Amino acid sequence: MALPAPLPPPRRALGSRPQLSDEAAARIRELIMDGRVRPGDHLRLERLALEFGISVTPVREALKSLRSEGFVVLEPRRGFVVAPLSRQDVQDLFWVQAGIAAELTARAAPRIGAGTVRELDGLQRAMERAMDARRPDLMEECNHLFHREINLAADSPKLAWSLATTARYVPRGLYGRLAGWPALAAADHERVLAALRAGDTREAAAEMRGHIVRVGELLIAHLDLRGMWRPPGGP
Repeated sequence: MALPAPLPPPRRALGSRPQLSDEAAARIRELIMDGRVRPGDHLRLERLALEFGISVTPVREALKSLRSEGFVVLEPRRGFVVAPLSRQDVQDLFWVQAGIAAELTARAAPRIGAGTVRELDGLQRAMERAMDARRPDLMEECNHLFHREINLAADSPKLAWSLATTARYVPRGLYGRLAGWPALAAADHERVLAALRAGDTREAAAEMRGHIVRVGELLIAHLDLRGMWRPPGGP
């Protein structure tokens, strides 16, 4: 069976804070959801620890956590292996996100005042400037804040928590690497914002649902190009 492709060059070493294993888990999720490691690939603790600049212990804890989330499986005599992931799995993740995000938007629409609309408009213009400057990192930050403002306005903390739990399957920093995401996000946000300005609850929810589904389609196309669905060792 072919060996996994080399990991990307090391980024800065993670710190030694109590949430170290959580940060390691986020980095491994990124490797998986970006298609840099694929289903069936063996995740070597020592190699990951070296890549992250940390000890093996938090990496092991991270992999245990990811096992409970379904990202990895523990196989006899092999250790931790990337779990199967299909197009349908990714579609399902975004279907759930789209439904929750649409409901939060519907709840937020009648509660959003002029001040929040101005805040959202400012974030939208900042996102467009970041797109013109070819700064996907700044776009992602504006994107995060745009959605956060809407979710906070919904005043539904348990529902927002459910969305955050599902959304963490796609680490921040990944969207900016998806071909077509900047233009899609800017256009979709403008339509959501227009519906919120008009006080059209149904349209705002529908636009948000469509936005999340379309982003999921971009991720699937990205993983297609990386050969995510090919069997390990395949052509």
